[in-house]
Amino acid sequence: MIRSELVQLLVRDNPDLAVRDVERIVNIFFDQISTRLSEDGRVELRGFGAFSTRARDARTGRNPRTGEVVPVDAKRVPYFKPGKEMRERLNVAE
Repeated sequence: MIRSELVQLLVRDNPDLAVRDVERIVNIFFDQISTRLSEDGRVELRGFGAFSTRARDARTGRNPRTGEVVPVDAKRVPYFKPGKEMRERLNVAE
């Protein structure tokens, strides 16, 4: 699902809201998650999961096209840990 599909589903389920209002809500939601993560914070949505960041050490990588060795800087990457309810929904026996 992409952002525009999410907006359309929310509009369909909430006909009293205008499309631009739903888009604004969705943008605020994702912006707040991004802002919190950029501040090295954590965002927990009970029943869904938790967003956080993990540190990656500097390393030596390879350019896949040329095979040349290149340094890769240390960085933080986003990480998502699904909540218990999410894991249970994903692993229901069919």
